[in-house]
This record gives sequence, C-alpha cells and structure tokens, in this order.
Amino acid sequence: MANMEMEKQGYSGMERLMFFLIPILFTIILLAVLFALFNSNTRNKMLEVGSSVPGLSKLLPPPQSADTETAPKTDNTAKENEAKLAALQNQLKDAQSKLAAAAGEKTKQEDTIKDLQSRIDQLIRMNDEEALSEEQYQAKIADLSRMFANMTPSKAAPILQNMTLDEAALVLNSMSSDSRSGIMAKMDPKLAADVVMKLKDNVSAKDMQIAALQSRLQKEAAGSSTQTVLDIDQLKTTFGSMDPEAAAELLIKMADVSPSKVLRILNVVDSGVRSSIVAQMSDINNDITAQLVSKLLPGK
Repeated sequence: MANMEMEKQGYSGMERLMFFLIPILFTIILLAVLFALFNSNTRNKMLEVGSSVPGLSKLLPPPQSADTETAPKTDNTAKENEAKLAALQNQLKDAQSKLAAAAGEKTKQEDTIKDLQSRIDQLIRMNDEEALSEEQYQAKIADLSRMFANMTPSKAAPILQNMTLDEAALVLNSMSSDSRSGIMAKMDPKLAADVVMKLKDNVSAKDMQIAALQSRLQKEAAGSSTQTVLDIDQLKTTFGSMDPEAAAELLIKMADVSPSKVLRILNVVDSGVRSSIVAQMSDINNDITAQLVSKLLPGK
C-alpha cells in the first residue's frame, strides 16, 4: 500500500513537470521554426544539429546549400545579363550600320569630288587646246602673209583682190609696211582705199579674224555672178603665169586657212597648169593634196 501511494505521488509530480515543460518546449520549437523559416543559415545549422542526433536525422530534411537557394537569383541575373547583352549587341549593330552608311556617303562624296575635278581638268585642257588653236591660226596667218610678201606685188595684188575686204585686211595687217605698200600700189585704187579704212580702225587681231570669216560666209551666200566671172579670169591669169612650185606652196598654205578658195583656184586654171601645181603640192604635203583632189572629183 505504501509503495502504491509513493508511485501515485511520483506520477503526479511528473505530470506537473510535463505540464510546465510542454508549453515551454512548444514555444521554443515554434520560435525555432519561425526563425528557421526566415533565416536560412540558422535553419541549415539546426538541420545539421538535428541530423547528428541518432533517429532524428531520418525525420529531418537535409540542409539546403547556399548554391541551391541562390540558384533562382542566379537564373534571374543570367537572364538580365542576356537581355543587356542582346541590347548592347543591337546597339552595336545600329552603330555599325550608321558607320557603314557614313562610309558609303563619304565614298559617294569622294567620287563626286573626283568627277568634278575630272570635269575641271577637262575644261582646262579644252581651254589650253583652244588657246593653242588660236596661236596656230595666228601663226598660219603670219606665214601666209610672209608668202604674199615674198611674191611680186603685181602677182600678190590680184590674189588679195579676189578675197573679201576683211580677208585682205587680215593678211595685209600681218605684213611689214614696205611689203604692204608695194602690194596695195598694185591693187585696185578703190579696193586699196577700203583696205586702208579697215586697217586704220586698229581693231584686235581676233576681231579681224572674226570679221574675215563673216565676210567670207556672206560672200559665199550672196555669190554675185558678175564678180564671179571677173574672179575666175583674174585667178586663171595669175596662177597660169606663176611658177608651179611657188603656186603649189602658196595653195598649201591657203588650204590651212580656207580650203574652199584653193578648190576654186584649182577649178579655174587650165588642166595642164592644174596638173603641174597638183604634182608640186603632192611633193610638199601629200595628205592635204589628196583631200583637195578628192573634193575636186565628182561624186555622190
């Protein structure tokens, strides 16, 4: 009886102890669980401690490593980095496209500059060639004037009278005073007076050349029949009495200035005189002679 009473008393004390310990343990466990939920490091440590207890390790999950928890964050960071990389690549492509467009525009501008420079060079060359042609024309006029000056005035005067007034003035203007006066003394007085009036105006050589060309065109357009008969007679007499070599040399010089006048002269002279002159002309310049003779021949 005494033992049973002691057991009841001991059991009652244990119950009282558990009555106090259970709320305390529940509170501790609850706090530990809450703390573990909000602190991964503490949770992992508690899981490690619990895993070391025999029997309890089977009930607890294994501790999570920091790499496992940070994996979602790492994935998000990687995606953000990929998005930034893609954006940077797009910006790089845009910059490269703009650079290529700028390079193409620069090349186009360089091509335009080269084209303009080429046109400028071409204009400069054309201007130089034109200046050279004027110089050559002046040289031919001077050479032709020397040829007339070397002729006797009686033979040179009828030829100059066959020219237009402006043409005669152009040739005489390039001669010396002595040669000019000797030839004009043999010319028709009225025509000589008209030439003197042309020479006294003291116009430029360029203007005289233009006037000579215009007068030739006007004369060929008008074509006075009476004057043509007189010209033919004068030309036939003059070149028929000249030495064939001198006549050929004169006609070659005249061909550079006015081939049409050379053809007129060759047309009016007799066939024997013409053959002698053409033979001498061929010895002097075969190309010019061939061109003139081809125009003399009838054709389509």
